[in-house]
Formats: sequence, structure tokens, C-alpha cells
Amino acid sequence: MSVTIHPMSIVDPNARLGDGVMVGPFCTVGADVVLGEGVELVSHVAVAGRTAIGARTKIYPFASIGHPPQDLKYHGEPSTLTIGADCIIREGVTMNPGTEGGGMKTIIGDKCFFLANSHVAHDTQIGDSVIFSNNVMCAGHVKVGNFVIVGGGTGLHQFIRVGDHAFIGGGAGVMHDVIPFGMVRDNPAHLAGLNLVGLRRRGFSREHIHELRRAYRLLFADEGTLAERVEDVGSEFASHPLIHEILDFIRVGGERAICVPHDVNALDR
Repeated sequence: MSVTIHPMSIVDPNARLGDGVMVGPFCTVGADVVLGEGVELVSHVAVAGRTAIGARTKIYPFASIGHPPQDLKYHGEPSTLTIGADCIIREGVTMNPGTEGGGMKTIIGDKCFFLANSHVAHDTQIGDSVIFSNNVMCAGHVKVGNFVIVGGGTGLHQFIRVGDHAFIGGGAGVMHDVIPFGMVRDNPAHLAGLNLVGLRRRGFSREHIHELRRAYRLLFADEGTLAERVEDVGSEFASHPLIHEILDFIRVGGERAICVPHDVNALDR
């Protein structure tokens, strides 16, 4: 397979381009950029810095990928941005590399979909099969798990964690960590139940979903402290790996507190 570069684009001769790469008109590709096999830059795409883009990822016009992070502490350190395979990055998306204060790298997994004008800041780590809807604002040092969906216009505060299979409603202001399988909404965001629709769509059994619902109600009940409830739920559901994903997420902890519900009985459908 050959590489196709439109004559109106500028690709540094030191950039590494895999087989089948297509660079449309009015793109710029920097010297330290790596484009995997079959990557397509539709048009007007600017890729800079130490950026590696995985195979078959497609990037649409006016995306800015790999330019210096929007962080006043950044002083030119050779940080990186790594984007996985089979991603779709739509118009106006911005993604920045890491900083010395955050591990020097921003990492995005495979099969992710970033809708128009969404932003991924420095030192963020995003798992596989994640969807950022239009205008999602993801601050630095955020960790997003696999199969997470973030609604349009949402703000993700720096240093928060979002667990696997979580759903964040549009326009939410997420200031605290979101448990795996959780659903949050509103601004400031609160936990509004479990992502039951997403769980069903991804083939989780009725039995597993029922047990998750029961554990959720116990975990966020009024009695005792959260730490005590975590241990109680762990004992009662000792053989349930999905519930232990939630418990381990809480036990590990992070920079932010856990997002909690206003009403534990208001499980979304």
C-alpha cells in the first residue's frame, strides 16, 4: 500500500507514515509524528509534537493534535501523546501531550469516538471504546475507563477518575470520581444510579444487573460510613467480580472524593 499526501499539505520528511496513510489538503504533520497504517487526515488537520496515532484512526478538519499543553507549568519538556487504533476524531477536537508533573504522557485507547470540539487535556488517560460527545471539556490528569460515554457540554474536573462502563449526562459538571457502571448528571454532578441501559446493551446478564442494583443500594445507604459499607458489601458479595470492581475503585481512591447520590432509590432505567 502506498502513502498519499495531498500537494497542498506539509509533512515533515522525518515524520513516520505507515502503509496506506492518507493526508488530505491543508494538513501539517510535524517531524516527531508517527501515523500508523491506514491513518487518514481528512483536511486542515494539524498534528505536532511527539504524537503517535494508531492504525486506521480518522481525523476530521480543524483538529489540533499534539500541540503544547495548556498548562502554565509546561516548559517544553519532551512529553508525548499516544492515540490508539480505529479512533474517530471529529472537527475541531483538541488533544494535548503530557507534562513533567503528570507522567509526561497523554494516552487514548482504541476505538474511541471524539465528537466535534471536544478537548482532551494534558496527562489524561482514556481507555478503549470511549465516546466524548460534542464540546466535552476534559481537564488535565483525568482517568477515564473503558466503554465510558460522556454527554455533550460536560466538564470533567482535573484529577477525577471515571470507572468502566460509566455514563455521564450532558452538561454535567463532574467534580468527583464516578464509580464503574455509574450514571451521573447535573451541575454539580451527582450519582443518579447505574448505567442500566448501557449494561443491557453490552450483554450483561439480568442476574448480574440485579446484583449490581442490590449492592448499589447497600453501598450508598444512610447507615454507617462509606468505608464500613464497602467492607460489608464486599463480604456479602464475595464472589461477584463486577461488584468488586466498584469496591476496588473506591478503596484505591484518588485526588477527589467519590460522587454520591442524592437518593439511593432513584436508580435510572
